[in-house]
Amino acid sequence: MTGSGPGGGGPSTSSAPLPVDSLDLWGATAGLPEQVETAVAATRDVGDLPDHEQVENVVVLGMGGSGIAGDVLMAVAAPFMPVPVTVVKGYEPPDYVGTGSLVFALSFSGNTEETLEAAAAAYEAGASLVVVAGGGELVRLAGEWAVPVVPVPGTIPQPRAALGAMAIPPLVLLERIGLFPGALQWVDQAVDQLRIRRDELVRPGNRAEALARQIGRTIPLIHSSQDLGAAAALRWKAQINENAKCPAFFNVYPELCHNEVAGWGQHGDATRQLITLVNLRHDAEHPQVSRRFDLVADLLLEVVADVVEVRAAGEGDLAQLFDLALIGDFVSLHLAGNEGIDPGPVPVLDEIKRELGVGGA
Repeated sequence: MTGSGPGGGGPSTSSAPLPVDSLDLWGATAGLPEQVETAVAATRDVGDLPDHEQVENVVVLGMGGSGIAGDVLMAVAAPFMPVPVTVVKGYEPPDYVGTGSLVFALSFSGNTEETLEAAAAAYEAGASLVVVAGGGELVRLAGEWAVPVVPVPGTIPQPRAALGAMAIPPLVLLERIGLFPGALQWVDQAVDQLRIRRDELVRPGNRAEALARQIGRTIPLIHSSQDLGAAAALRWKAQINENAKCPAFFNVYPELCHNEVAGWGQHGDATRQLITLVNLRHDAEHPQVSRRFDLVADLLLEVVADVVEVRAAGEGDLAQLFDLALIGDFVSLHLAGNEGIDPGPVPVLDEIKRELGVGGA
């Protein structure tokens, strides 16, 4: 995987079109292809993994920008794995966690309260743990528990900028255990597509700029389909929330056709001023879901400000998921820039953590 971009001889990202970016989230976003490669390398010395035959279930613990890694694993790996996968975004692992469980505890800071408590409970239950963290209490406990740790680079400015560092190690380690064969090939394909997309999105006049202009000051409602589309839609929502400090919402086909669409029967005069529908499309859609996209778009044209479509490119589900995620990341940065907002700090989240006396994601 050789190529371009930051550190690779590609287009410069030093002229990011943001009026203020105190944490250089633009540079961190543009460096995602290289971050993915670094994450693969970080797994090479990880030992003490359970044997394939010992694993009866896989559980992923994580919150916020770290927890999205669990959604990635659920979307791209779980459908092909011989054991069930559960993602936990909270304080307690499932009651069934025990000696047959492989638990990934993911925390960018290493101090996430919910993940620390859930990881401790899983360890006490006899689960095999793997920690992915940048330090903090979780890494200290991992040493005490003698469980493997995959380090997260300290140069990444925020958890939400660590998608590759958090999501890739579990996939690679699952392949080593024998639960997700072909992971490295999918990672290679994802890096190839990320480079292509990154090199497009750091140039002026690109698709992300145009999308941000189309959304403007409306509230994005992101629709996609289950599995990889759901993970991508959640990523778009969270990035717009944190980077642009803007409301955003998402829903997933086919479920939204059994409830949400009925809610557009009133208030069209208001929603037409407030909401832009963003459809995230990918090659793994069920044919009936593809039909639903068209039907719902026709229904909503009269009651939303605009309907825009973003279609994934790349070979394999991981490449398409990361492709959609990278486009959304840049859209969120342009939304912030267009309003003169610094995408880096999230003071309201910091205030809540201070009040609760807890750590980060």
